[in-house]
Amino acid sequence: MSVSDPIADFLTCVRNAVRAKHRKVDVPSPNMKTEMAKLLLRERYINNFKVIDDQKQGVLRLYLRYQGQDTCVISGLKRLSRPGRRLYVQKDGVPKVLGGLGTSIVSTSQGLLTDKEAREAGLGGELVAQVW
Repeated sequence: MSVSDPIADFLTCVRNAVRAKHRKVDVPSPNMKTEMAKLLLRERYINNFKVIDDQKQGVLRLYLRYQGQDTCVISGLKRLSRPGRRLYVQKDGVPKVLGGLGTSIVSTSQGLLTDKEAREAGLGGELVAQVW
């Protein structure tokens, strides 16, 4: 099955797993999703991830992070830039999420960065998603 927006598909899989209180979620694993998983791990939204080779494109298994028994660290995910409407920001226009409590994911010339990292590096780019 062909997916027109793989990033939105990735975010939807994670969102559905959080709502269903799953401890792990499997998604197809192109490079962009693997980089997003590295960013989520670096920002401590997930516990771990691994790439499983299935002789096709691979499967990315994310282990979600929970506080206590049933409260997931991720309370919301939002796709901002879409294939039909790309959203770009300059270095001084990178938005904060919930006053700095969340994270914006920005695709820059140096790869995927968080909003804080992009501001520190003085880079703008495509505003991919927000996580809080």
